Amino acid sequence: MITLKNKNVLVTGGSRGIGKACVELFLKSGANVAFTFQLAKVEAEKILSGYSGSSKLKYYQVDLSDTADIEQVTKNIFNDFSYIDMLVNNAGIWKEAAIDKMTLEEWNEMININLTSTYLITKLVVPGMKKNNFGRIINIASTAGQRGEAFHSHYAASKGGMISFTKSLASELGKFNITVNCVAPGWVITDMTTDSLADYETNKKVLFDIPLNKIAQPEEIAGPVLFLASHLASHITGEILNVNGGSVLCG
Repeated sequence: MITLKNKNVLVTGGSRGIGKACVELFLKSGANVAFTFQLAKVEAEKILSGYSGSSKLKYYQVDLSDTADIEQVTKNIFNDFSYIDMLVNNAGIWKEAAIDKMTLEEWNEMININLTSTYLITKLVVPGMKKNNFGRIINIASTAGQRGEAFHSHYAASKGGMISFTKSLASELGKFNITVNCVAPGWVITDMTTDSLADYETNKKVLFDIPLNKIAQPEEIAGPVLFLASHLASHITGEILNVNGGSVLCG
């Protein structure tokens, strides 16, 4: 049994999909949880209304494309939680754009929300982890960050950057007892993928490419995240944990 009682966890993009599953699993483990959201306030409130445990749970609306907003919201989180033991950088977007049609605005939006916000939040959280000589950082990347993804090059670039960011910080922060790892999901049934997977041919091809012959549920990504945050993974850092049903076999 994984117990994270009295640990403070921050999950970005925690109101739905993988982030929501992480929030719920961390709460079950006994952790105190802060999570950010951008648009889905109703979903955020559902989590709060459905929770009756003893752990602290708070949520914060943030615009991840706005540096000042990120800094202010992080201050608010520290006011409520004092420090963060575990950070899950999950918030992100996924949009299609062919390279010859992609605008600079589309490129910047993807990089800012998926990668730059990860850098900013991590930068703000790490000093407290260093002070406490303890920290667990888990970044949610993607198989696209390892193999690329046609018509989603800006997305793949942002996730590839996250993977390199993870490995760099693992080396830099290890001496402070801070581990930094990545979970790289393949296809997951979330709001972001609903429209694509609703297409019969797309769904058929996706399933054909997955040896386990099923598309992951968000809870199947949250489990490996919880593992990496726990004492069971205390000697793992700089690793990319692929959670894709075998669809992309890369180290």
